[in-house]
Amino acid sequence: MPLLRKLQHLLDATRVADFLAPLLIRLYLVPVFWLAGTNKLDGLGPSANTVAWFGNPEWGLGLPMPWLMALLAAWTEVLGAVALLLGAAVRWMAVPLMAVMAVAAFAVHWENGWQAVADPTLCFAGCADAEDARQRLSVAREILREHGDYAWLTGQGSIVVSNNGIEWAATYFLMLLSLFFTGGGRWLSVDDHARRWLMRSDSN
Repeated sequence: MPLLRKLQHLLDATRVADFLAPLLIRLYLVPVFWLAGTNKLDGLGPSANTVAWFGNPEWGLGLPMPWLMALLAAWTEVLGAVALLLGAAVRWMAVPLMAVMAVAAFAVHWENGWQAVADPTLCFAGCADAEDARQRLSVAREILREHGDYAWLTGQGSIVVSNNGIEWAATYFLMLLSLFFTGGGRWLSVDDHARRWLMRSDSN
């Protein structure tokens, strides 16, 4: 028991740095949502590619009021990225961002299973599709070796089949869920300083 108590005290002592986890999660998600949001805003211009994708039922999402839905999704991601960077209204912004990730997971990626990159060696769902992707990738590599500069093509990494499953959307959702419960973290977030100011005002 004394040993267990000492170990528990050691664990508790690490809480002095518990602000690092939400901070790093926030900073990880900032470019994810900033790029996703600004790309959608670019697609709201003259070509309206984003709007077409949101509205088309055959090769897109088939959502009603596609221009409005695209606009809401884009600005949610852009403003969410800014909020995460500053640590401002993190718990509030996590909710619409989770909604966007849920729509992405179920409307865009669900039919492709779990994996973002097809890999039959790490498969636990949709394994037949992953095996099929492996066979297609093997044929593609043979073609590239025969007709292309394979060493140059793979100079920055292996060629893979993007399965476009729910893996990344689900991962971002869980990270946002964590932030919803923990908030932006102590010290390095606007929320923490605002909470401290409110608590002092309340005590006065």
